[in-house]
Amino acid sequence: MSAPQSASARVASIDCGTNSTRLLVAELGDDGRLVSLERLMRITRLGRGTDATGRLDSAAVERTVEVLGEYREIMDRFGVAPGRVRIAATSAARDAANRDEFFDAALAAVGARPELLSGSQEAQLSFLGATSDLDAARGPFMVMDIGGGSTETAVGTTTAESFLSLDIGCVRMTEKFLLHDPPLPEELSNCLSVIEAYFKDLEREVPTLRDARTFVGLAGTITTTAAVEIGLAAYDSAQIHHFVLSKKAAEDVFRTLATETVEERKENPGLDPQRADVIVGGLCILVQAMRQFDLEECLVSEADILDGLALSVATDAA
Repeated sequence: MSAPQSASARVASIDCGTNSTRLLVAELGDDGRLVSLERLMRITRLGRGTDATGRLDSAAVERTVEVLGEYREIMDRFGVAPGRVRIAATSAARDAANRDEFFDAALAAVGARPELLSGSQEAQLSFLGATSDLDAARGPFMVMDIGGGSTETAVGTTTAESFLSLDIGCVRMTEKFLLHDPPLPEELSNCLSVIEAYFKDLEREVPTLRDARTFVGLAGTITTTAAVEIGLAAYDSAQIHHFVLSKKAAEDVFRTLATETVEERKENPGLDPQRADVIVGGLCILVQAMRQFDLEECLVSEADILDGLALSVATDAA
């Protein structure tokens, strides 16, 4: 392992997503790769109800800003200056008319104003982060980031050569289609059909996805599915990162969780109770992708848009 750098060389990235708010504190090693010092995730559900109202809920903003204050304290302990932080807002903020109010509060909490990423920027940064520690010989890669409000897919080997963002995510699918507990069979069928239509657009816009040699899956839906398949009593990123999730395993987890109530799902080892209400919506996206694009396995990655954001800060400053 490369020698650690001084605290002044440390960087941080924050992802204010629809479902969770996440932090990465890292430094750049001598080999040009990120060395993670701290990685945290809090379920804040910033995008709760945004798809229906077009606005960020005030309670959701308050929850998220409180977490951002916690993250600022952690960054201070690691010696990360405000100028070496990149904070991004994605799907929920893109859809919200009152996002500037949230951005003002976030600036006050963190010392850096959130950037509103387009879906294309999100896809490229996710690809950068996910492939940063993969051998290019395993490419081309199809990288899919299933978020709360949107799903980004990018294809390439060393860079994202083609990409698309779709307005499907675990929170959005749950709020729009999965209205019963557990979901009714017709709700699941309808949800899968809608996703299928979106994926037809994806294949039309990104036809090279079928040329990819390695399917890489990112974000909470996919890492949680892997954790449930493994049966982790306590989440262990070392066991999750680069775990190979088979199509059969994903289908098994989907069938199990889709037929359970939210309270029953919480009893599954590996499932964060705070994800229990939206995991089936996310799984609809994952299993439909594996079915529709004939994907037999998914390489699960803990490295994602956070790593892409942090790399962009570290390399710009290097």
